[in-house]
Order: sequence, then structure tokens, then C-alpha cells
Amino acid sequence: MTDPLDRIADALERLAPAPLATPDFHAADAYLWQTSPDALQPVTDIARIDLDLLVGIDRSRDTLMANTRQFAAGLPANNALLWGARGMGKSSLVKAAHGAVVADGLPLKLVELQREDLPSVGQLLDHLRGANHRFLLFCDDLSFSHDDQHYKSLKAVLDGGIAGRPENVLFYATSNRRHLMPRDMIENERSTAITPGEAVEEKVSLSDRFGLWLGFHPCSQDDYLAMIRGYCDAHGLEISDEDLRAEAIEWQATRGSRSGRVAWQFFTDLAGRRGVAI
Repeated sequence: MTDPLDRIADALERLAPAPLATPDFHAADAYLWQTSPDALQPVTDIARIDLDLLVGIDRSRDTLMANTRQFAAGLPANNALLWGARGMGKSSLVKAAHGAVVADGLPLKLVELQREDLPSVGQLLDHLRGANHRFLLFCDDLSFSHDDQHYKSLKAVLDGGIAGRPENVLFYATSNRRHLMPRDMIENERSTAITPGEAVEEKVSLSDRFGLWLGFHPCSQDDYLAMIRGYCDAHGLEISDEDLRAEAIEWQATRGSRSGRVAWQFFTDLAGRRGVAI
């Protein structure tokens, strides 16, 4: 007769999730981290644009490129927070920088992590720690609400606890907020807490753990037009400067804003109307 304890142990083993299979890191340059069950999904076709097409963010571009090259070459580098105006190329810059480094022959893998999956980042780091590759961990549109505890998981990436962040992992995040939380939430915490200075210190100080802060600001009209001209030249779409200017400004007026994202949306519409594939 089978021992009851053995039957219980067998049942628990069947219920337990299978260990994460080691992916073939030679299969792709980018991966998506997925949970339930944990898996690294290869991405062979990365949605990104060339670094040269990112206009009006020269200083941020050069700083992030230098930092990324250092890391890919095995040299010291900082975690980076790209914050500021929406649609100004924060996530595009991260993907373009990774593409430029890989094109130069430096081995670097991009792993995208969703904010909702931050609680599982410990498992991901443990898996990447032993791999013979260097990884750029990327979280897009990172922010936290007043009752959000995910920020505690992020500390494992930035500080690493007593084990330390894996030497072969670097973290890049984008956010519309410099301190990763709404300003009105910061002010509310300070006005209602018994110790106002300490009430938000834990969350606000999270952004201080990024070695690089790269700010993105609304673009000028000249930069907006230059972005569109760059897209036209890159894809072989012929249009006069006068027509481009008139149509692009009209498009901007209907949107009520201008940014890199608006420039790309206008170009997509223009290319469709002109029968140009992109």
C-alpha cells in the first residue's frame, strides 16, 4: 500500500508549475517575459525605427547610446529612466539604441517586462543571472498609483537586495512622470501623513535609484517637420516642402498637439494616400 505522504507529495508535484525551460538565446535578439506560466518568448521581428530618424532628442540619444554600448561591452553602466512628454520617442529610443548596438556586432539581448508582471521579476532575474549573455531589461510606461505595491518588486532590479543586481542585467524604463507617481498623489500624501517628509519618501526615492535621468520635452514645429521629412526620405516618398508643411501643420492642428508620435501618424496617413508601402 502506498504511503499517504508519498501520495500527497506526488499530488503536489503534479500541481506545481514546471520549471522555466532555458530558452535558446541564439534564436532572437529580443524576448517578452510572460507569466502564468513563466516563459521568455522570442521576438524575431522587433517593431522599431532607425536611430537616425529620431529627431530633436540628440542629447538623450547620445547619452543613452554611450551607456548602452558600455554595458554591451562589459563595462560599468547605469540603469536609465526616460521620462517626460508623451509621444516624444522614449520607448523608440530604447529599441533603436538596442538595434544600433546589435548592428555594431556587440552581443545584447532585449527583454521586455510589463509593469503588471513586476512581482515576478525575481524569478526572471534568477534565470538571467546564470545565462552567458548580457540583457537589457525594458519596462515601458512605468508608473504607480497610491495603492500600488509593484514598486517594491522594482527594487530587486535596481538594488538587487543582498544578492545584488545580476552583473549581466541592466534596466531601462520609460515614464511620463519623473517620480513615477502622480504629483497630486505626492501632495496628498504630504498633506495628510503624520510624518509628511517620510510618507512619500519610499516611492519618490525609487526614481533616485536610476543612475541616468533623461528628460523628453515637447518638440518645436521645426523638429516636427524635420521628423516627417526624415520619414519621407527614408521611405522614398516624394513631396515638396511647401505641401508637406501645409498638410503636416493642418494635421497637427486637428490633433491639438505635436510630437514624434503625431509626426509618425501623419506620415502613415500621407504614405497611405500616396500609395507608398512602409
